[in-house]
Amino acid sequence: MNSKLKFIYEGKAKKIFAYEDSDKVIIEFKDDATAFNALKKAKFEGKGELNCLISSKIFEFLIKNNIPTHYIGLKNTNSMIAQKIKIIPLEVVLRNTAYGSLCKQTTIKPGVVLESPLIDFYLKNDTLNDPLLTKDRINLLKIVDDEELEFISNMTLKINKLLKTFFYNIKLDLVDFKLEFGYNSNGQIVLGDEISPDNCRLWDLNQKNGMIVSLDKDRFRNDLGGFIEAYSEINKRINNLFNSNDSSSI
Repeated sequence: MNSKLKFIYEGKAKKIFAYEDSDKVIIEFKDDATAFNALKKAKFEGKGELNCLISSKIFEFLIKNNIPTHYIGLKNTNSMIAQKIKIIPLEVVLRNTAYGSLCKQTTIKPGVVLESPLIDFYLKNDTLNDPLLTKDRINLLKIVDDEELEFISNMTLKINKLLKTFFYNIKLDLVDFKLEFGYNSNGQIVLGDEISPDNCRLWDLNQKNGMIVSLDKDRFRNDLGGFIEAYSEINKRINNLFNSNDSSSI
């Protein structure tokens, strides 16, 4: 990244820099992989570029389908230009299939397809390990008002419907995913952060006999190996979809 650009913030997987236009920022994707609230860390060459390219294609797809996002365009293969937003300190997790923390906190067995999508809200706070929130706690903390929470919930459901079809078209099952939202300079709530194998749980539909093969950060989290190869495979499938004769359907 150009050293002349003003550095704003660094997170686990991205760095934020100022842009010429004060209402925009440059988001640089890092090669770092983290899990368990950054207790587990590693670097993988090319990860940042893959996540940036995957996210850019998915944002383009969502924008085409009338989802407001912070994404403006690519700057290069591992950096994107985005609207400058004030992040709402909520992590919004939508689950289509039971897995992970849901199964640890309930009696639901892993792999059970839920009757309807489940939305969970977590406080975006690393120090507190991102605790699960109720609607009353969201109101108590004055994170968003009821109308804004309903907007975020409805938007998340709409995004889920779109992404399920998108990923199904590249033979992936969208098990669950995490979203973040923020206010742009006009006060509009828009989708922020990224959408990539870092924050989506994706199972390969090409497998037989019900075998679960993860093509996401679980490969790093659970020491399954083939981490970069999985991300590369997703990027390849997305590119093939965009370049195919069926691209008009996305």
